[in-house]
Amino acid sequence: MFAPLTLLLSLLALASAQSWTTLPGSLYCSSEAWGSCASADWPQSNVGSPLEPQAPDAELQAMIAEVDPKRVQSIITTLTNFGTRHTLSNQTDPVRGIGAARDWIMKEMQSFAQTSNGNMEVELNSYIQSVTDTILFPTNISNVVATLKGSSDANRTYVVTGHYDSRRIDILDFTNDAPGSDDDASGVAVVMELARICATKRPAATMIFAAVAGEEQDLYGSNHLAQTLKNASVNIEGNWNNDIVGTGSSSPFFPVNNYTIRLFGASFAYPASSLLNSTELASELLEIGIIGGENDSPARNLGRFIAEIAAGASEEVNMQVALIYRPDRYLRGGDHESFLAQGFPAVRFTEATEDFAHQHQDPRVQNGTVYGDLLEFVDFEYTARVARVNLASMWSAANAPAMPLNVSISTMIGFPAASESTPLYEISNDSQFNWNTDNDPLVASYELLWRPAGALQWTHALNVGNVGTVTVNLSKDDVQFGIRAVGKNGMKSPAVFPLPDGEV
Repeated sequence: MFAPLTLLLSLLALASAQSWTTLPGSLYCSSEAWGSCASADWPQSNVGSPLEPQAPDAELQAMIAEVDPKRVQSIITTLTNFGTRHTLSNQTDPVRGIGAARDWIMKEMQSFAQTSNGNMEVELNSYIQSVTDTILFPTNISNVVATLKGSSDANRTYVVTGHYDSRRIDILDFTNDAPGSDDDASGVAVVMELARICATKRPAATMIFAAVAGEEQDLYGSNHLAQTLKNASVNIEGNWNNDIVGTGSSSPFFPVNNYTIRLFGASFAYPASSLLNSTELASELLEIGIIGGENDSPARNLGRFIAEIAAGASEEVNMQVALIYRPDRYLRGGDHESFLAQGFPAVRFTEATEDFAHQHQDPRVQNGTVYGDLLEFVDFEYTARVARVNLASMWSAANAPAMPLNVSISTMIGFPAASESTPLYEISNDSQFNWNTDNDPLVASYELLWRPAGALQWTHALNVGNVGTVTVNLSKDDVQFGIRAVGKNGMKSPAVFPLPDGEV
């Protein structure tokens, strides 16, 4: 009668000694280096199914196919040919300087709007910037802004940006050539291609396509635009900023770089530091640190959303998104930070590897090396692929429901007993979530997402129906959670990280 038990113990001993590392949930992979094990999936759970990236529908597939590398080339070439687009350069010369570039972008955007049946409006978002360390004299800063009004949720808005100003080594040199082909005519080409393609469509939410100025001098144009939108109480659910997206072939080069775009996403700490006083900041960041939410900011969850959309449309966009846990490149910045400073989710796209010989340089040949941000160093096919990633993800967001509001996690369920009368269901390892449904007509249901705490991307999804609460048998200690809305058209919003109830 003891034989089965003896056999079981023997098998367990064998598994412990030899093969436990191959069991589901093992953090070790015999075929991969430590830290690179893609199949590591502890903790084991039956909650939900492995996440399948949402795929583009037929309309979006057709839109993605419209992105034209030849048009991308034409836009970058035209902007380069204005000689310099320095913020302080000539604003009245019809062929040279930032004024000529502004007027040409405006004319092109207006031509796109003519195909929109009155749904797209184009305007200059302008102001006079006073003298600063980088502004030598009062200067007109003008953003060219095309707005495509949403058909059913017009105040919910998504913004794509690229800056059309350029610079040389000397940030105050506004007379000599500053071609700016990659930085950032490439980003403006992305913005303009999206505006052209989307103009004939009617997204559910509003989409803004903005070529901004003054970036090189200190983000002046994007600051003004973000402040304008904030002052108007526009609900910005995401900023897609494209800056230096012109090539994947810089050194050190690996073939996959030609099909990789970096996406920088800020933590809670970055926007919080500009929004709160020191006491509020310390309290909020302490709370985020206690609950382990530093990697689940709105910006990083927007980044996860974009990476997932690109994965689901990989055949159409022919590109992968590398999400990086930084607000920008190391100790550097860009226009998305203007949106972060106003409390809006915002991310930055930048090519896989930058070439600093071709960025912020005076065009020249020195010791046999060609310097300068020149047209010859831009890969128009690469920029077109970046545009496809932007289009697929921004259109998907604008046609999905809004992100759920007031998403919280219970601080009663799944904790030790408070007294002898504490019910058993409260001292389980369950996790309970609540959120506002708001009777959104676009919503079909909601999904609970989760991933191991150390994972970069969501790994599992559970559709919970069109409800505002769910309890699952999965410990909040070991995984990260998010709640997202699922549309009647199948499109899904970015996820929202739950905060402890009573603190939402």
